[in-house]
Amino acid sequence: MAENKILLGYATQDKARGSGVYPVHLNLKRANRHGLIAGATGTGKTVTLQALAESFSQQGVPVFLADVKGDISGISQAGKPHPKVNERLQALGLPTDRWRGCPTVFWDLYGKQGHPVRATISDMGPVLLSRLMGLNETQEGVMNIAFAVADDNGLLLLDLKDLRAMLRHVAETASALNNLYGNVSASSIGAIQRRLLALERSGAKKFFGEPMLDLHDLMRVDAEGAGVVNVLVADRLIQEPAVYSTLLLWLLSELFENLPEIGDPDKPKLVLFFDEAHLMFKDTPKALVEKVEQVVRLIRSKGVGVYFITQSPGDIPDTVLAQLANRVQHALRAFTPKEQKAVRVAAQTFRSDDSFSVQDAIGEMGVGEALVSTLMASGAPSMVRRTMVKPPVSRIGAASKAEVYEILMESPLAEKYASTIDRESAFEKLAQRAEAAAQAAAQKKPPPKQAHATPKPRGRPRQSIAETFAKSVVRSLGGSAGRALVRGILGSLFKGS
Repeated sequence: MAENKILLGYATQDKARGSGVYPVHLNLKRANRHGLIAGATGTGKTVTLQALAESFSQQGVPVFLADVKGDISGISQAGKPHPKVNERLQALGLPTDRWRGCPTVFWDLYGKQGHPVRATISDMGPVLLSRLMGLNETQEGVMNIAFAVADDNGLLLLDLKDLRAMLRHVAETASALNNLYGNVSASSIGAIQRRLLALERSGAKKFFGEPMLDLHDLMRVDAEGAGVVNVLVADRLIQEPAVYSTLLLWLLSELFENLPEIGDPDKPKLVLFFDEAHLMFKDTPKALVEKVEQVVRLIRSKGVGVYFITQSPGDIPDTVLAQLANRVQHALRAFTPKEQKAVRVAAQTFRSDDSFSVQDAIGEMGVGEALVSTLMASGAPSMVRRTMVKPPVSRIGAASKAEVYEILMESPLAEKYASTIDRESAFEKLAQRAEAAAQAAAQKKPPPKQAHATPKPRGRPRQSIAETFAKSVVRSLGGSAGRALVRGILGSLFKGS
């Protein structure tokens, strides 16, 4: 291994330099200019990923990679001799008896085969959360309002119950919020709540909460100076492609927002490998693709290299593909017109010296063979070389459950992420406000009526005996005479009394 370089393999066809074996390197100083590992299924992409991650680790560069098929965990274990592996090592002049694994930490969103990976609702943000839930533009607008109301009122959104409580609060106060934040319809709130229920059932509930993943825990080296390889166990997670891709996008954006600018270091501070990268861009809104393109373009200045692994370069948007300067292209199978077009497009992305047909080579290469072009020290792309990829010295294939369990038990991060933390947040504060409002309303109610109150008279009031006598006299004697007689009688009565 050359100084400040990673050995990728050796060129098998190099007419410009004559016969012989010529090493092909990746310049560490240019490794943060990102890269692409592409090729059809079964052509060796996974082994190339493992060998490259292992080489970064040996150079003291921490690595994060997603293991979607469950066969990269062997990077934690020492490999063993194999005739074909030994043949390539000997061709490169490398020893065939120095098998070793890499220092490894396993992560698992579900917390079963690795340390839990968690993020808070607030850190995920309304844009990524809306994508995760598949919301339309109107529903995403309501989600933005919910986040804005939470920020303005000092309400922390940490987990899904906080978000549900916040949406309920927004729905209940919609009329008061319209003038400040915009219209909030009950139908939009209902649709978001239904999507939240589906999200919980997909297993994403475990992703939201605390303690949140500390980015610095992904950037560790061991006592001997080797970079720690962080393996995201994703064989189950890949069955929920929206959750998987959103997790990777969130990690990318978190690194971009939180790491300081350091320019172009001698070697990256961290290298990310995103397998099944096409899922990150499938059904992704244009605004989010533009955001990813911006992050990929600028995150290199923070010392982070991003490597996408997918079947065809056409799976990556052109704006993002243009930022991937270090390329390893395994064979593509061209049986249909669409596949033949993909081969032509892939061939055109390489700088060729006409010593061989790049397009023909893409269809002819065997397993473990690739076309490689990397950035030279000057920053210019190298001529493409047909290369036999260097095999890893760690185990090719999966580690056993017992081996993974042992690594987890010995991990210095085990205690930190073992238990969830549920501190006071929007759910608790909104519940307290609702209880206080209910008590205040109860105190303002009028006093209850007396149990034995005097009943009000019903119907017409009863007449007294005197009134009845006077009216009968008036009717009998006539109007004026009767009234005079009544006055005389009453006068005599009161005079006598």
